[in-house]
Amino acid sequence: MRELAALNQFFWKYRFRFFAGMLLVIATNYLAVLAPQITGYVVGLVQAKLPGGKPVTGTPNELIIRAIAGISEINHFSFGWLITFCSVTILILAILRGIFMFFMRQTMIVMSRHIEYDQKNQVYEHYQALDTEFYKTHSTGDLMSRITEDVSRVRMYTGPSLMYLVNLVSLIGFCLYNMFSKDVRLSLYVLSPLPILAITIYLVNSIINKKSEEIQGQLSDLTTNAQESYSGIRVIKSFVQEKAMLGFFKTNSELYRKNAVGLAKVEAFYTPTMALMIGLSTLLTIYLGGLQAIKDPSQIGTIVEFVIYINMLTFPVSAIGWTASMIQRAAASQKRLNEFLSIEPTIQNKGTQKIDQIKGDIQFNNVDFIYPHSGIKALNNFTLNIQAGQKVLILGKTGSGKSSIAQVLNRMYHVNTGEVLVDGQSIELIDTLSLRKRIGYVQQDVFLFSDSIKNNIQFGVISSNETIKATAKSAHILNEIEQLPAGFETMVGERGTTLSGGQKQRISIARALIKEPDLFIFDDCLSAVDANTEKTILANLSRLMQDKTALFITHRIFFNFHFDLIIYIEDGHIAESGTHESLLAKQGLYAELYQTQLSQNQE
Repeated sequence: MRELAALNQFFWKYRFRFFAGMLLVIATNYLAVLAPQITGYVVGLVQAKLPGGKPVTGTPNELIIRAIAGISEINHFSFGWLITFCSVTILILAILRGIFMFFMRQTMIVMSRHIEYDQKNQVYEHYQALDTEFYKTHSTGDLMSRITEDVSRVRMYTGPSLMYLVNLVSLIGFCLYNMFSKDVRLSLYVLSPLPILAITIYLVNSIINKKSEEIQGQLSDLTTNAQESYSGIRVIKSFVQEKAMLGFFKTNSELYRKNAVGLAKVEAFYTPTMALMIGLSTLLTIYLGGLQAIKDPSQIGTIVEFVIYINMLTFPVSAIGWTASMIQRAAASQKRLNEFLSIEPTIQNKGTQKIDQIKGDIQFNNVDFIYPHSGIKALNNFTLNIQAGQKVLILGKTGSGKSSIAQVLNRMYHVNTGEVLVDGQSIELIDTLSLRKRIGYVQQDVFLFSDSIKNNIQFGVISSNETIKATAKSAHILNEIEQLPAGFETMVGERGTTLSGGQKQRISIARALIKEPDLFIFDDCLSAVDANTEKTILANLSRLMQDKTALFITHRIFFNFHFDLIIYIEDGHIAESGTHESLLAKQGLYAELYQTQLSQNQE
């Protein structure tokens, strides 16, 4: 249960609701145990009126009985009026208890909703703080399961189970106190089945805790399977793999079902066990109390009171198993959340300096970079100097390390050795958020949100309609957007599924341009457009980026753009570098690629 200690911060934050809820639960149960005392007193009065009956004497520690007796003596109530007065008192106590229960739920359950809200925000904020390395090794389905299923199970602890726990503890406490104050011997007899119940609860809870952890892990796998199937539905249909994917999902679902049913069977063991123990206690009360009443008829009221107490204990005792189950599940879920929240992002902002702009001087000094999740060495003793305002073309085959330059420069990863400087300052000393704000990064894997085209373009930047249109025009996508029925308000669908690959690339270019950054990084962002569109976009970019540094990462040469520096990467290091003319004169890798691409274009 130590995992649940992480929730103490939330209990302290909502301490007024928490303690008010505790007091209301206790007050509600205190009112509940007054009714059996009054009922026993009334039964005693009735018994005293029978032939041979003995008069009732109030027990000193029963405050409610002494109060009723005092009011009766002051007002000289007749027997009928006294019975009526006791009945009305029980009714009033029931109404008051109902009011207290309403406010009890308003404090405890509402508090749990506030905690759920805070926890989800905490998890989501931590998601955003984590770096690319984390997302390479964790599935989306697992992340979704933690923020939904796990947080929901924890809420059941902070609200219902905690409320019922305090409820059953206080109610059992009040009942036991009143029972032992009445008759210790009879109380021990009727409560004797409860130790057996406690041992049963302990054993079954151990099984529940283990099964709960297994089920949560399987639910995460099931969610991941479903999420991947939804995202890759076009691939599944293209390869006619619907049946195979359904079979895979059924296998995972069947495993989850078996374990969930197994857990349900274990939990179902609680209810009949509770009913049996309560039934035995009731039988013992009636039997032993009956024997005692035969010897002393004046104890009939006490016996009735005991029977009511035992029946009152039915729900709290039977709820022990249910409450314990919820707590065990919450502990299993909170353990998963604690493990996740304890992960520290490798990219830290501690001791860094915020910047307002970037001049554009970039240096890679003997940089080695290995992807931590795969062990692939992407950059090997990589050294590169880029002056402010230069336009640089980075070429290379697939897997040569081109995109790794962008990843490192944008602070998605740490370098293993060497250093990266921006304007003469190590990027590890620059505030990551302020650095990324000054970089316009168009990724190789274009991602659009399930939102309007307008909001996708101005993502993170609130701009006027004129600015958005001008940016779209620069990305050569304006005409196509205006031809859509809803124009810029057109919803693009999840990951931009309603748009073509070229359209998505150009919208992502517009998204980078509207930031007006100081440094541009284009990572193979024109692979899905035709030659004429590429020529227009490059002309617009040349005009917009005259005094700004820009890196174009690609596997092919752009004939319609002048580059100040061209580098050819092979196996993580620079194989060739220079201007277009100097590299052609070398008759090396660049010249070979140039001649190959030129002949393809002529065909």
